[in-house]
Amino acid sequence: MGQTDFRFGGASGVAVAKSKAAGVAPAVADLAAQLPSDELALILLFVSPCYDPHQFIAEISRQFDGTQVCGCTTAGELAPDGWDENSVVALAFSRADFSAVVRPILNLDNFRVEDGRRIGTELRQELLRVSSQGERGNPFGLVLIDGLCRREEAVMSAIYASLDDIPIVGGSAGDGMRFERTWVFLDGKAHTNAALLILLSTSLPFRVFKCDNFEPRPRKMVVTEADTENRTVRELNAEPAAQEYSRVVGIMDAKLDPFSFASHPVLVRVGGSYYARSIQRVEPDGSLHFFCAIDEGMVLTAATSRSLVGTTREAFAETRDQIGEVSLYIGFECLLRRLDAEQHQLARDMSELYRQNRVVGFHTYGEQFGSMHVNQTFTGVAIGRRPA
Repeated sequence: MGQTDFRFGGASGVAVAKSKAAGVAPAVADLAAQLPSDELALILLFVSPCYDPHQFIAEISRQFDGTQVCGCTTAGELAPDGWDENSVVALAFSRADFSAVVRPILNLDNFRVEDGRRIGTELRQELLRVSSQGERGNPFGLVLIDGLCRREEAVMSAIYASLDDIPIVGGSAGDGMRFERTWVFLDGKAHTNAALLILLSTSLPFRVFKCDNFEPRPRKMVVTEADTENRTVRELNAEPAAQEYSRVVGIMDAKLDPFSFASHPVLVRVGGSYYARSIQRVEPDGSLHFFCAIDEGMVLTAATSRSLVGTTREAFAETRDQIGEVSLYIGFECLLRRLDAEQHQLARDMSELYRQNRVVGFHTYGEQFGSMHVNQTFTGVAIGRRPA
């Protein structure tokens, strides 16, 4: 059955659809029935790993032949009717309001900074050529990247340096709670060990944003032994990592699991601001595997939580103050924020808050903001309304 037509009155130039149909062909048909079929600059997909990634992108690319179709797999979907799983969310950008160019970055195992800068520079120049034809010149960027590639920091640093201050946000593709393989989609194919750089230009007002709900505490930990390539910390403060982490954050009597890590992230200070460095899992030897890059000598700060609902509501209010009424938010939210909300019985409140504010996107294995790869945050871009 088709869902409600979530086009938000067309004021944003973005049509949004969702399907929970079982099977690739019914889900694609469901989306096609909800979305416009022509005059589109781009279709952006956030696809549950319950669907076969290769079949899905091939089928929907055939359905929308002639339109750029891209996207990624998820760890949960931010749907028009709230948080969801086992679904697919699609955004269709009108050619009347947006210009869009997309470039893949493949084989991330061998990624070189100069390749990222070259791709960023070439795509920026391509966007200028495309958008000048429609006389629109306000650009922003989205990055979708394999959430298990461990190359996010290098990719974001290289891309950001090449974009001439174009604001950029994004998310690391997910695989539910399996952490086995994630996919990004472009040109009818699903790619792993890859990233997508998407640049859009629009005449509509917009704002990129970042929101978290943590503040630093006085307690510190120093990474004294680590496998930096695999993002694994063996020792903190010269003690076994899991044992010392538990002591410092105060969860000595609890088993370490994803809910523990969601409620007790650690922070790193960069340029005067604190960013979360979330833990993915504890290894059998007591080492800790992180979602973000970790270096020996890095100082980790224990965090205390503010209201998850309250800080998110503040971020929405700040955005409205800056750009006026928001038609929709394209959001990238860490899986651990969802787990934290579930543990504290806040998932229904958060889902309703996102529904009320028209947030669409996905739950991620990490978020991108500017040159940074971060964890346990909610990032994205807010699209304002077309002037009356």
